[in-house]
Amino acid sequence: MNEGIIISKTKKPITIDKICQDLIKLGINRGDTLLVHSSLSSLGWVCGGAQSVIIALMKVLGRDGTLVMPSHSGDWSDPVEWENPPVPKDWIQTIYENMPAFEPGRTPTRGMGCIAELFRTFPNTLRSDHPQVSFTANGKYAKEIVKGHILTPQFGMKSPLGKMYNLGAKVLLLGVGYDSCTSFHLAESLIKEMPIKRMGTAILEKGKRVWKWFDDYDYNSNDFELIGQRFEENYRVQKGKVGNANCKLFDIKDGVNFAKSWLAKYRLSKEPLE
Repeated sequence: MNEGIIISKTKKPITIDKICQDLIKLGINRGDTLLVHSSLSSLGWVCGGAQSVIIALMKVLGRDGTLVMPSHSGDWSDPVEWENPPVPKDWIQTIYENMPAFEPGRTPTRGMGCIAELFRTFPNTLRSDHPQVSFTANGKYAKEIVKGHILTPQFGMKSPLGKMYNLGAKVLLLGVGYDSCTSFHLAESLIKEMPIKRMGTAILEKGKRVWKWFDDYDYNSNDFELIGQRFEENYRVQKGKVGNANCKLFDIKDGVNFAKSWLAKYRLSKEPLE
């Protein structure tokens, strides 16, 4: 969104203190482990931009808290599947042979927003070693959350999502919808009947760059908004504003458990929606 439009929709500058107040009012506590999906423009005009948002989040969580964000790099994937934009078919083999290997400290995020991209570079932020769906974390449980992120299943219980599930983390949708809710992908990975697809990426293997093929679940977020709507009818989801942003806060275990049961009943069995 154009910055001039954002300014015109903001009554007064959104400050770090204002963001802190709103986060606390929403239900975020010191010591929480918090997975954040975000849109900076939704907050209104923030004095200090993405940096201020991250500072506020870390300030509210405190020393015993842990802040986590997705740092996915979706372009480290099979170019045959690229759609936005697609590439010419005669480029495909060249990409397979020349895409540099994913490196946690170098590879940028894609489509995660400027807050998540800046957080990746913050002091003491750690990043998991998955070439497509890495997560970044900073705080008490950061090392535990990002370590051992296996290639497949990329969103399984050994992924950062699984670690956060076991830690009882909260999920904050900061100006974004359930279509951005990666924790629902963990639910997909817990259903053995989920369809499988072949994926590819460039990684370092024994110190050498290789193009790696692997099988994983065919993750799909098309019905996540509907799952979120039904989830809110059955579980407690705290709603409120942070700046101008409409926000939702819930326990990751509640979200994953509900999504798993919903997916098994409606997506896989194709039972008519109620």
